[in-house]
Amino acid sequence: MKKSVIITISIIIVIVAIAGIFIFMKGDKPKERKLQTAEEMQSMLNTIYSSGKVELPQLETTTIDVNDEIQVSTFTGLKSNANIEELVVSTPFINAQAYSLAIVKVNEKADIEQMKQEMLDNIDMRRWICVSAEKLYITNYENIIFLVMSSEELAKPVYDEFKNFVGNDIGKELEKSETSDIDFPPEM
Repeated sequence: MKKSVIITISIIIVIVAIAGIFIFMKGDKPKERKLQTAEEMQSMLNTIYSSGKVELPQLETTTIDVNDEIQVSTFTGLKSNANIEELVVSTPFINAQAYSLAIVKVNEKADIEQMKQEMLDNIDMRRWICVSAEKLYITNYENIIFLVMSSEELAKPVYDEFKNFVGNDIGKELEKSETSDIDFPPEM
């Protein structure tokens, strides 16, 4: 009888230990971030912007109609709205500040790397009247492309906070610097 009690207690201890290990390991996993809806993307931006890592101008975050090819092109540099399911952008209330952020959800047929390269090649970093963005960062998390461009002081911390938000589970990183050499006409 004593032997069966000892075996039963040993089995219970082993089961509890295994269950404890699973619970402990599950707690170590980074949270999976859901960014499949415009609301989830906007919520992520609220988290990033409230991190206190950078002082940003007053921003407006908006969901863009992906059927509007002009808006899609303006905010992303993409020549087509094909394969885009959602687009959330964040821009300053006062347009004299060079800051633009775009979050693009693409469908599963999309070639994300090709789209990121097209964005890098075509985005207008001088689209504002008197200012231009000096730095552009692009990466992706799963089927979400994240683009931010502004001054280095604003863009880099926001970009880093995005990477932190998704647990650094990102794709290829692309960046570009805009030169301040503007060609003026000879009469100027």
